[in-house]
Amino acid sequence: MSVLLSPQGARVLIWNALTGSGAAPENAGYFTDAILDTELSGLEGHGFYWLQYYCAHLRSGKVDGKVVPQIEALSDTSFRVDALHGFAHPAIEAGFKHLIPATKAHGVAAMGVHNSYNAATLGFHTGYLARAGLLAIGATNAVPTVAPVGGKTPIIGTNPISYAVPAPKGGIAFLVDQSATQVAWTAVKRAAEEGEPIPLGWALDANGDPTTDAGAGLDGSMAPAGGVKGFSIGLLVEVLCAALAGGKLGPDQGSFTDNDGKPIDNGQFFVAFDPGKLSGGGFDQTITALVASITEQDGARLPNARREANKQHLAKQGIPIESELYETLKGFA
Repeated sequence: MSVLLSPQGARVLIWNALTGSGAAPENAGYFTDAILDTELSGLEGHGFYWLQYYCAHLRSGKVDGKVVPQIEALSDTSFRVDALHGFAHPAIEAGFKHLIPATKAHGVAAMGVHNSYNAATLGFHTGYLARAGLLAIGATNAVPTVAPVGGKTPIIGTNPISYAVPAPKGGIAFLVDQSATQVAWTAVKRAAEEGEPIPLGWALDANGDPTTDAGAGLDGSMAPAGGVKGFSIGLLVEVLCAALAGGKLGPDQGSFTDNDGKPIDNGQFFVAFDPGKLSGGGFDQTITALVASITEQDGARLPNARREANKQHLAKQGIPIESELYETLKGFA
C-alpha cells in the first residue's frame, strides 16, 4: 500500500520530519528542497527512504542538525567548509554562497567540505550550480562498500560523481549523476530488506564471487561499474573528497544506517566554471548543437531526461510513498 502526496504535501512532510527531529530551521530549507527534488525525479529509495535515517541520526545525536558550518577562504577562488559533524546540505549551501560569486568573478573556483554527512543525491547540488549559470562538477565519498578489483575487502564507497551543464535563462542543458558501482547501494539494501534476489552483476559475496543474494552482497562488495574503470573513478572521488577536501577515508567513517556512535565525516568536493568567460562567448551555441545531435536521433535521450519527465508527471499525479514509511516520517514531526 502506498500514499500519494502532492509536492507541497511532500515538502511539509520532509520539513516537519527534519525540524521535528532536531534540525534547525535555517539548516532545513535547502535540505528539504533536495529531498523533494529527489522524489520528484523518481529516484525512490534516495529521498524518503534516506530521510528516516537522517531523522533517526538527528535524534540519536549521531549528526548535529543545529551547527552553523564554518567557511574558510583559502584564496579568492578556493574555499574549505567545515560541516562540524552536521549535515552536508547546509554546509554545501553555505559554501555555494562563496563559490558562485567567486566563479563568476574569476572564471573558475573550487570548494571542499569535510566533517560532513551523506550529500544524498549529488546531482541536486551540481544542478543548483548549473541553474546559477555555471558548469559544475561534484563528488562525494561514502562508507566502504566496494573492494578493489581482485580483492575482497571494501575500501571505497559507491563514490558518486556528477556534472551539470547550464542552459540559457537558468536552465540545465543536461546533467549526469552516477555512482562508481553498477547500481546504488540503496537498491541492494532494499532488496535485502524485502527478501528479494538481485540481478547477477550487482554485487559480489564475501569470497569475491558474483551473487544474486542481496544479503550476501551487503556482506561482500558492490560491483564496480565497468570493472576496474568504475573502481578507478571511485578512487579519484576518494582522493578529491578525503585527501583533498579533508573527509575521512571510507574505512574510518561511521555507518550511514547504524547508530554506531561515530560521526560519518565524509567529504564533498565541487569545482565550478563560468562558461561565458572561459568559452569566449560560444558556449551556449556549442551546447545547443551538441544537445541537438543527441535528441534528433530516434530513441536517443539526454542524461537526466527521464528525471525531468518524472518531475512533470509526479508533480501532477502525486509522489508515491509506502504507507508504513509515511507513518514513520509523520511520527518524526
